[in-house]
Amino acid sequence: MKLNLNKPLVVFDLETTGLDVVKDRIIQISYIKVMPDGSESRGNHLVNPGVHIAKEITELTSISDEDVADSPTFKELAPSLRDCFENCDFAGFNSNHFDIPMLAEEFLRAGIDFNFNNCRLIDVQTIFHKMERRNLSAAYKFYTGRKMEDDFKAHLADQDTEATYLVLQGQLDRYAPGMQEEPDRVLHNDMDELAAFSKNNNNVDFAGRIVWKQDVDYKGNLLYDEDGNPRMREAFNFGKHKGEFVSDVLRRDPGFISWMMAGDFPYNTKQVLTRIRMREKFTVKN
Repeated sequence: MKLNLNKPLVVFDLETTGLDVVKDRIIQISYIKVMPDGSESRGNHLVNPGVHIAKEITELTSISDEDVADSPTFKELAPSLRDCFENCDFAGFNSNHFDIPMLAEEFLRAGIDFNFNNCRLIDVQTIFHKMERRNLSAAYKFYTGRKMEDDFKAHLADQDTEATYLVLQGQLDRYAPGMQEEPDRVLHNDMDELAAFSKNNNNVDFAGRIVWKQDVDYKGNLLYDEDGNPRMREAFNFGKHKGEFVSDVLRRDPGFISWMMAGDFPYNTKQVLTRIRMREKFTVKN
């Protein structure tokens, strides 16, 4: 099924030196940029991470130190990727949990404040797990009728990207209106709906150190907006201030914020804290 887009969609995948968004680095990024008119462009880059690629990662991805020795660093690629990805939505397999946080972290390390807050983030794995609960290989067979190993070599970003794109199209075909008897198994070809369906947490930052929590008044009563929706505010999700609103901690214990800003937390978490701090400062002054 052709995707129903009102802005470009970047379907992408990363290979990395590991799973730690703070310490590990990207070694391959591959993407398909799908335009609202249906046209597609592809990019595939090996990336020099500036650190050693462990043997087990090379065995998994077939990417070694020698393969990336003459490749650009992410910092060198970042400006062109930013220009390509601006004003786009994003889709990937497990992307909301790993690829988007890793990409955001790499952009920040490169000195580029790429704001994913205005992007719809569609996680094909989340859709698949909520509907069928298996992995990419099983998803590929389920939605295309073919074995992934017959069509692609696993654990290469460009191969996984192509498979993910086909799975997303297959999902929209399978769960289209009229194809399912149960209403809760229907997905419309709409990026807002797919992004909302992909979301399965209330994180403010990608690492989940700060989460959305319903606001309360001075008596502890839950607050709602004029439409009856819960009023949400950022709260800490760890440590001695877990459950407390960030803005309250800013006033009562600014040293905790300073500790986080100087500590070994993801750049994205620090970015969120900075935005809250600047917002609160502006609100107080005005």
